[in-house]
Amino acid sequence: MPSILFVASHRPGRSPNQRFRFEQYLPHLAANGFHCEVSYLVEASDDTYLYTPGHFIDKLRFVRRSVAKRRRDVARMTDFDIVFICREALMTRSTHFERAFRKKGARIVYDFDDSIWLSNVSDANRRWSWVKDPSKTSKLIALADRVFAGNSYLAEYAREFNNQVLIVPTTIDTGEYQPRTSRPEGPIVIGWSGSITTIQHFQYAIPALKAIREQYGDRVTFRVVGDGGYRVPALGITGLPWRKDTELDDLRAMDIGIMPLPDDEWARGKCGLKGLQYMALGIPTIMSPVGVNSTIIRDGENGFLAHDVEEWVAKLGRLIDDADLRRRMGAEARISVEKDWSLDAWKDRYLQHFRDMIA
Repeated sequence: MPSILFVASHRPGRSPNQRFRFEQYLPHLAANGFHCEVSYLVEASDDTYLYTPGHFIDKLRFVRRSVAKRRRDVARMTDFDIVFICREALMTRSTHFERAFRKKGARIVYDFDDSIWLSNVSDANRRWSWVKDPSKTSKLIALADRVFAGNSYLAEYAREFNNQVLIVPTTIDTGEYQPRTSRPEGPIVIGWSGSITTIQHFQYAIPALKAIREQYGDRVTFRVVGDGGYRVPALGITGLPWRKDTELDDLRAMDIGIMPLPDDEWARGKCGLKGLQYMALGIPTIMSPVGVNSTIIRDGENGFLAHDVEEWVAKLGRLIDDADLRRRMGAEARISVEKDWSLDAWKDRYLQHFRDMIA
């Protein structure tokens, strides 16, 4: 039985890029003859300090523990045919363990879904920025047998260093992501979902949302999921923390989903996950026309693209005013995800990539 070691930073079920890029495929790989194991670094107890300022000793212990775990992974390389590296083996500037996997003769898949060759350190760990080296991304791409890039923009970058690059999009399990069956009474809910590290992108929607509040008053309300400490009193926003057990219900409460982005190099590497989550749940979605978003959305059919504040306000207004448009656009969005961006649409192609490597 061929074996794959999935090397990742976070425990299963915790990190969006892991959940939607490889974890949801594990049952299908296993059902088709692959033994799969995930080796991760961040335990639940580490969450309390890793993304908050200070805790120098705790973070130093975490790095030491991570190094020890990766050494054990290298020592057992003969147990695996393929090593799948999700972004990096170690959350530092080191490429030592990726190179060690290569020396042991492992076939390597390198997977990434963001412009991680650019510097992007959280405010809580700004003092630790010297530990990171975004430029190592090109080195990891170069040593891989196959590269899974989340979109064409990332693939274009990867092909500068490796000619075995495949576009493998971020996908949604539409069996799990089922739309709500009825809408409760109350104001129209305009929602955003993300994380503490991406809340900065929500800021780009605030001018439009303030205009919508002035126009519609209490007919609308706003929901932010992913940062429990986020507040915008002028819009009545109190952020909700991300919780795995309530994630789908937190999203289903939205009548309109938004994904605002700046048009910069980091955002062009995004793989549209927020928008795809809304769309899979039958929620009409408005995105900034940045990167893959312009491929996912057919403007006016399965969602809207909005370039500036005026266009955001106009298209939000159309959806607020027209319940039938919300239903039609949400249904078309769901069909689009099922056809092109779902686990079912991609699972056999994903499996074949690994079969090809074994062959």
